[in-house]
Amino acid sequence: MDRRLGAICLLAVLPWSVAVAGTVTFVFPFALVDPNTGAITTIDAYYLRQTTVLPPFLRAWGIGVVLYLGAVASALAGRVLGREDRRVTDGLLLLAGLTQLSLAHGFARQPGRFAIPLGTVLCVAVVWWFDWATIRAGVGLSSE
Repeated sequence: MDRRLGAICLLAVLPWSVAVAGTVTFVFPFALVDPNTGAITTIDAYYLRQTTVLPPFLRAWGIGVVLYLGAVASALAGRVLGREDRRVTDGLLLLAGLTQLSLAHGFARQPGRFAIPLGTVLCVAVVWWFDWATIRAGVGLSSE
């Protein structure tokens, strides 16, 4: 596995947001984890069993996961098939990161709640680290 694909896959096991509302909850791509109680709520349980109507900022989590899975599929296809449009992968990662800003903004609008959008920083960092030189050259900002 190359380092870029490894970094993209690593995002699956890191918390995307830290939600604080009296207690702390880690928002992973696969589940909500409450370290105080050890409770784990998987994404399918959250969306399909425990909730009916969600505000848009909470739907952002699932949308981000779908975008992230698209980025993983794109990067994996590039590795397996030898063809990848890195702009697609990077765009999906950046959009997945942006969903965590929406989640943090939604939490911040409620009294006594906030969220730290780690996923935004992590997704942008992966794109920047592995593809920033290519992006700069592609838009004519390269110093070469």
